[in-house]
Parts: sequence; structure tokens; C-alpha cells
Amino acid sequence: MSNNEAVRPHCAEPPADQIRPAFGKRHLAAAALVLAALNLRPAVTSVGPVLEEVRAALGMSATVAGLLTSLPALCFALVGFAAPRLAHRYGAEGVIATGAVVMAIGLATRPFASGTSVFVALSAVALAGIAVINVLLPVVVKQRFPDRVGAMTGLYSMALNVGASTAAAVTVPLARGFGGDWRAGLGAWAVLAAVAVPAWFLLARRRTAAAPGTGVPVPARDTPATSEPDVDIPASDAPVPDAPASGVRVTRNATAWALAVFFGLQAGAAYVIIGWLPQMFRDAGLSAETAGLLFAVTSLLGVPLSFALSAVAGRLRNQSGLAAALAVCGLAGYAGLWFAPAAGAWLWAVLLGLSNCAFPLVLTMIGMRGRDGATVTRLSAFSQSTGYLLSMPVPILVGTLYQHSGGWRTPLTLMAVLMLLQLVAGLVAGRDRRIG
Repeated sequence: MSNNEAVRPHCAEPPADQIRPAFGKRHLAAAALVLAALNLRPAVTSVGPVLEEVRAALGMSATVAGLLTSLPALCFALVGFAAPRLAHRYGAEGVIATGAVVMAIGLATRPFASGTSVFVALSAVALAGIAVINVLLPVVVKQRFPDRVGAMTGLYSMALNVGASTAAAVTVPLARGFGGDWRAGLGAWAVLAAVAVPAWFLLARRRTAAAPGTGVPVPARDTPATSEPDVDIPASDAPVPDAPASGVRVTRNATAWALAVFFGLQAGAAYVIIGWLPQMFRDAGLSAETAGLLFAVTSLLGVPLSFALSAVAGRLRNQSGLAAALAVCGLAGYAGLWFAPAAGAWLWAVLLGLSNCAFPLVLTMIGMRGRDGATVTRLSAFSQSTGYLLSMPVPILVGTLYQHSGGWRTPLTLMAVLMLLQLVAGLVAGRDRRIG
């Protein structure tokens, strides 16, 4: 594969009245990224704190409650595959805007569900909107911030962690503020989703307009044209067609598969930590309050570290070392839980929190491995959708092993083996390769 770069013609510096609109558009894109990222997890993390009340009100069985924990991965996987086709036809920003609307509708109507099946269906509606946003945010970063992929991925990864942690912590107080009504606690997150919508529709309107009869995006009327997008105005601010890259088949590329496996294994580990880590600590003799604080540590660590790690990764040509280091942290954390879960509980929580930062790392790698926005669209959809499918059995298998073995050593052994596989996949995915 040739790595030769096209020679860019020299061009005079664009007028100041062309620089300013692009500069403002970049700030609008950054704000839109943060707003979207804040909404990527509240639909999931807001349910757990009030799940007991939801089950009592709707007559929800334990089996259906378990389904809710795997529903996000299923929706992210199935709906994510459609994102490239939608982005090609309507543009990434327009699809994200529509996804935000769908998400807001699902979140606003879910609390009024009259039964379990309706609640699950409306949850799936909200998650479907989130799924396309999940896939397309790395694409927008690649197109609008090609010189800051790592930093911008870190910014929205940090916002994602803030949204997830806040929803988990604030849903119950919100419900209490409305007389203890869990419906109000869940429904309030639709407001945050609605706030993200205008910025994305504004970006979509400013960015492109479809050329009649072609379906290929061209510069919108209100977008100033420039023959040299690489001088002062970033290339990402010039409208870029969302057509698929010709000849690129990510399903036949080893790096794409390594990214998908890496994504799936880190997602599976994250679901296990979210679903089972507090129980591990409680079974070790720690109180429920302490177990909750220890779990909070693993989540809150991701807020500052997501930005820092992605920024560092974006400056490196090879991210294999970072992927390996995070996997080693995970292995050490699992080993600690295996040998002395209570004695070193805080250290194990920190190590597993560090390991969970593989999520922003893999997002950064997806943005950097694709040679252009169209390739990143396909790569993001393939990696995330395939990865989420791979992650689905992991927490279920851990629960089954825990139930049949009567302890955590067998499940932790499984997680250590999967972490070793994640390390290998990370070494391959982190190599300095370009697809497309």
C-alpha cells in the first residue's frame, strides 16, 4: 500500500472573512461533540439506581432485567452497521442530529411505559439513536479535526464518562426531587438529549447540501469556498463528501479485525466491571457502601484519563505500547482480586479503572487508522458493531461461572485469559498502519 501523500499546491492565505467562519464552525463542532458525548450513556446508567422501583412498578422479571443489561450492546451492534449507509446518504452530522432526536424521544416516552415490553421497546428506541451517534462521532472528529484526532477523541470520551457517572449519581436525587417518582428521574435525561439536537442540525445545515441527482454532498450556500483548506482553515472545515472510499474492504483487513477484537474485549471487560465488581468486593467481606465507592473509583478515573490518554495517543504513530500497558493494569487488577480482594481493594479498583481507559484509546486508534473520513466511517461501524457483538456473552458467561463455581476465582481466570487476548489484539491494532 502506497504511503505517498499528494502534493498540495501553494496558495495565498485566505481572506480573514473566510477564516473567521471556519474558526467559529470548529468551535461549534467541538461543542456539539461534547453535547453528544454527554448523552451516550445516561440511557444505560440511569436505570440501575432505580431498577428495583422499575421492576416493582412494571412487574418486570429478573430475566427481563438481565436482558436490559445486554440490550445496549445488542442495539449498538445491530444499528451501528447501518450508520455508514445513512452517513453516505445524509451526511454524518445530519444522521447524528436525527439520532439525537430519536434518543430524546425514547428517553422522554420510556418512563410512561405501561408494561415491561413497552419499556424495553422504548429503551431500544433511545439506544438506536445512541448507536448511530456512537459510530459517527469518530468520523466527525476525523473530518473536522484531522490534526487533533487524539485530543478531540479524548475530549468527547471525557464527556462520555461525565455523562455516565452523573446519570448514575443524580437519577435518584432527581426522582426524590419529584416526590420519589422514578419516572421523573429517568425522564429528566431526555432534556439533556434535546439540548444536543440544535447544534447538530446547525452543523448539518452549514456543512453540505446534496447535489441534485447525484446524492453526493457539495458545499452549502452559506459555506465560504476556498481552494486551499490546509492553510489556516483546517481541511475538516471544508465540506468533505461522505462517499465510501473506493476499493476499501475493512472486513478483509487485519488491522480492522484487530480493532474490532480489541474493542469487543475491552467492552466485555467494562460490562463485567460495571455489572459484577461491586458484588466481588461485597463477597470479599466489604460493606455495600465501600463496594459502591470502589466501583465509583473505576468510573471517575476515566474522566481525566480519557482526555490525557487520547491526547498522548494522538501524538504517537504507534499505540501498541499504550494498549499493552492498559492490559497489564487489567491483568494486575484481576490477579489482585484473585489473591487478596479485600486487602488491596483500592489498588485493584484503580488498576481496573486504568484498564477501562482502553475505550478512549480504541476510539482514537479508529480515527487514526482510517486514511480518510469515508474509511473511518466504515472502520468505526465495523469495529464497534462487531466488537459489541463479541462483548455480549462475556458478562453472561462470568455470571454463569460465578453461579456454578460458587466463587470468583474461575470467572477471574477467564477475565485474565481474555485480557491476554486483548493485549495481543492491541499490539496489532496499535501498529502504524493506514486503511484506505
